[in-house]
Amino acid sequence: MSEIVVRPALPEEFPAIGALTVAAYQADGLLAGDPEYVHKLSDAARRAEHAELLVASNPAGELLGSVTVVRAGTAFAEISRADELEFRMLSTAPSARGRGIGGILTHAVLDRARQLGLRRVVLSSLDAMKTAHRLYERLGFVRLPERDWQPVPGLWLRAYEIEV
Repeated sequence: MSEIVVRPALPEEFPAIGALTVAAYQADGLLAGDPEYVHKLSDAARRAEHAELLVASNPAGELLGSVTVVRAGTAFAEISRADELEFRMLSTAPSARGRGIGGILTHAVLDRARQLGLRRVVLSSLDAMKTAHRLYERLGFVRLPERDWQPVPGLWLRAYEIEV
C-alpha cells in the first residue's frame, strides 16, 4: 500500500471529505433518522478547525478516506484524557473498501500520538460497527468498557484503547 499517502486535509478538500464521510456511514446503514449527525459528519471544515483532519489519498490525489484526530479537552473530544489521543469519524470511501485504508489511517493516528508524546489512543464506536471493531482488535486495541457511554438514550458507544 505504499502508494497511499496520509496527510493533513486541505481546505479545498473539505466538501469532498464531508461527502466521503457521510457516504461511508450511509453505506454501513449507520445514519437512519439522524440528520443532526449527518450534518456533523459533513462539516469537515469545523472538524479541521477544532481537530486534526487527516486524509488518505492515492498518487492521483483521489481521496480514499479520512479520520478526525482529537486532543483531550477540545470540541470533538468524547472520552480522551490528558495523556491520550482520540480519533473519530474514521471513514473509507465506499469505492476504496477492502484496500486497507482504515488500517492505514489508524496507524497514522498511532504515529501522531507517539509524535505528541502521548501514551494511549482511545476511541468510541457504535455497537453496530462490527467491521471497525474487528479492525481495531486486529491492530491491538482492547475494550475499555468502563468508558462505554450513550450520546443519546439507547445509543451505546463502545470504548477502545491501545498503548503506544
